[in-house]
Amino acid sequence: MWQSFCGSPLAMTAALLALLCMAMAALAPWLAPHDPFDLASLDLLDARLPPAWLDGGSAKYLLGTDDQGRDLLSAIMYGARISLAVGCAAVLLSMVVGVSAGLLAGYVGGRVDAVLMRLCDVVLSFPSILIALLIDGLGRALLAAQGGGHDSLAFAVLILSIGLREWAQYARTVRGSTLAERDREYVQAARLIGVSPLRIMRRHVLPNVLGPVLVLATIQVASAILTEATLSFLGVGVPPTSPSLGTLIRVGNDFLFSGEWWITIWPGLMLVLIALSVNLLGDWLRDALNPKLL
Repeated sequence: MWQSFCGSPLAMTAALLALLCMAMAALAPWLAPHDPFDLASLDLLDARLPPAWLDGGSAKYLLGTDDQGRDLLSAIMYGARISLAVGCAAVLLSMVVGVSAGLLAGYVGGRVDAVLMRLCDVVLSFPSILIALLIDGLGRALLAAQGGGHDSLAFAVLILSIGLREWAQYARTVRGSTLAERDREYVQAARLIGVSPLRIMRRHVLPNVLGPVLVLATIQVASAILTEATLSFLGVGVPPTSPSLGTLIRVGNDFLFSGEWWITIWPGLMLVLIALSVNLLGDWLRDALNPKLL
């Protein structure tokens, strides 16, 4: 894999771009020139300033400011941090649920396999964004009924709504690989010596079906980030006090046709760079793990 990675300039460029975006997000408290969450430092007189190289811009704000006077460069760094955290956590949740269901369905078979696969068919028959909106709406309703504030648990509800919409793809992928592995000699030998089914699935089958899962998880990170941005753009994502890239794009969309293009273009460009670099890495990983291409 290392030789394949070093021999692919596209993969190396995508990896460098992804690492750069993640480093900017992770080190935002130290790299950002301003704190966009410090309301005391905001000045409405600095609202909607253009980038520094345009007329009316200020060297204090390299990429300009939004409608509240927040530095866009700092807001993008913090927003990317939130988007990456929500996307990775959602993919981890869907991977755990989907891999567990796929292993169980493929190894046990019978009615368990039939029930789980029909449930996957139901989940896959609905648009993914509709499922995310449905789960988010139910989470809001339950929190409101219990008297809890949505903002305090908004991230958990958002991760749950994104994660539970993609588990079916992992389940079907792992189920197909498990069906091919459960009749192999090493699995039959483990059964003969009395190894429990749970241990066989965890120690013997799971390591041999992780290749497609890793490829799918890499690609789904970009999809989860885009879904989070879509939900935040629709106003049902993270709370306004913790803006993500989707929230920044939604705010900038109100001023796009009045000439303040930078408010929505820069967050949108950051979102495109993250999604594109992760997708390119996923494509390379798929080819690197394909035994027919080795």
